[in-house]
Amino acid sequence: MSTRMASYVVSVIVLLLVTTNVFAADCDRACLRTTLDQYLNAVIKHDPAAAPLFIAFRQTENATVVKFGSGLWKTATALGKVQRRYMDPVTGQAAYFGIIEENGMPAIVTLRLKVDNKKVTEAEWVISRKGDPGLNGAAGGNVFDADFLTANPPPDKALSKERMSREEMIAVTNSYFDGITTHDGSIIQAYPGCIRIENGVGMAGRGVPPRGGGGGAAARGGAPAAERDCTSGLETINIQLVAARRYPVVDEEAGVVLGMAVFIRKPGTATRRNMFGEWFFLENHKIRTIYASLFYPAPEMPVPNWPPYEGNWPLPPSFTAK
Repeated sequence: MSTRMASYVVSVIVLLLVTTNVFAADCDRACLRTTLDQYLNAVIKHDPAAAPLFIAFRQTENATVVKFGSGLWKTATALGKVQRRYMDPVTGQAAYFGIIEENGMPAIVTLRLKVDNKKVTEAEWVISRKGDPGLNGAAGGNVFDADFLTANPPPDKALSKERMSREEMIAVTNSYFDGITTHDGSIIQAYPGCIRIENGVGMAGRGVPPRGGGGGAAARGGAPAAERDCTSGLETINIQLVAARRYPVVDEEAGVVLGMAVFIRKPGTATRRNMFGEWFFLENHKIRTIYASLFYPAPEMPVPNWPPYEGNWPLPPSFTAK
């Protein structure tokens, strides 16, 4: 290869690297927040044209694909009393956790938004509504308390103490799912008394009042909620596997990780799976608080319906109800 050709090849490689980095950093925190707000406002106005949507934009609501103008594009009327926004410029994703109003009724939601070249390419909603099916599939079986969430919202400030690397934040978060899968709470990197709030209901943790009923991952046995925490009761919990684990949003400034997964139940039980968006608030390499929005899909429903986990797992017979 001639010197001129070698110089040309090097120049092309450098140009490609620079271009790639420019696109990777195309949307910083401010840009992601602006895009997230544009999208949320467009949904509330029932006007997809008001959001910077990519031509092949894809949206799911509780793992079901919805087209432009349907689903929340029709039913959402306002943002609610709890609104939290998180940004991850590294992955080009923004997220919302809190309450939305649907014709005057609150729903507790997690939203994951993917932004490429300042266009919204993906919107993934996990929505909990009062009266939804629960563990046994019957309507009204889910836990739900928008008032408690409003009175006990997630923190809304930048992390004031020691920052953690992305890798550390994901590892600490993943320890929670490992603790559930192995039924060993000692694996979980969490503070004693760590709080878990599920669909707005205080399920466990210091200061959480007693609650009736049970639901999903947080039904920890008979002790009052305040005497348990997010690591308690895993020995007997009806979860065989925490599958399809994803960590799409790591907000390093807020010390927050969004974890998304599916709980697979123990063999021989008719209890429904649940899919969720789970928010982990970290401090000094430990979990302080967990907030979750979740739903219980029907057995035939594909969850989470996003790559690389598009399908319904097909589950082996040992995992299905007898």
